[in-house]
Formats: sequence, structure tokens, C-alpha cells
Amino acid sequence: MTRPAPADTVTLRVPFRLAKRGGRKEMRLPEGIAPPRRPDDALVKALARAFRWKRMLESGEFVTVVELAEREGIAPSYMTRVLRLTLLAPDIVEAILDGKQGPAVTLARLMDGFPEAWEAQRQIWGQAVREYSGLTVDPVVIHSPRIGPRKRAR
Repeated sequence: MTRPAPADTVTLRVPFRLAKRGGRKEMRLPEGIAPPRRPDDALVKALARAFRWKRMLESGEFVTVVELAEREGIAPSYMTRVLRLTLLAPDIVEAILDGKQGPAVTLARLMDGFPEAWEAQRQIWGQAVREYSGLTVDPVVIHSPRIGPRKRAR
């Protein structure tokens, strides 16, 4: 086997760094380079479960959330938090399924609660979705309410 002459060699350099995320390694690209769009598997799975459970409740297969949760082998409180995902605005659900939701929209943040009104959801997460997907963003600064864990009533 012969080696190609040096004139036939092409060297391509791509700057990146490796970062650990959730127990796995992820390639981080430099600023200005769009990352590949990949849906958040946990978020997509939670959405699928939520819509499946909603369909089961609406069909009359199960009368209460408690009954369905018992059959699924999970806590009713967890099921109700996941079922809330069915209240997300359709464009936000679509962005999640396409992997365009941006780093601000995570399952943990959604499980902590969000407003039911679609316009309020778009004010909180819409700008993150537009920035991440490469759509034009209005220069309006949107102040969102604190997003974090709720305090439990005693």
C-alpha cells in the first residue's frame, strides 16, 4: 500500500471541547456554530406518557387518576404533574419534539409547574425556543416569574 503524496492530504480542524452531561460525554462546539438538534429523550418520553394517560382517562378506560396511577404502578401525585404537560402550548410541544426547545426548557422545570395560559408560557419559554431554533427574536425583554421548585403547603 502506498501513501498519498502530501499534496493530496487535506487537514480539517474543528475546535470543540468535551463536557460531561447527565453521566455521558457531550461535544461542545464554539460560539456561532449551531449545535445539532436532538430532542431531549426524557422530555419526549414524559410528553408521550402524558398524552397517552390523558387519552386513557378521556376514553373512560379509567375513571380517576388514582385508578390509572395504581395500574401504572406510580404515585398519583407524579402522574398529575406529568399530565400537566398536556397543557403546554402546541408550538412549545412541537419545538420539544423537534429538539428546538433550547436549554431553558427542561423536564425538571416543567414538572415544577408552569402557567396554564399559552400566552404566559410563550412569554416564559417562547424566546428561548425562538433563539435556539434560529428564528428572529423581538428585541423586547420579557420578565418571567420565578421558575423553580414550589414550596409545599403544610
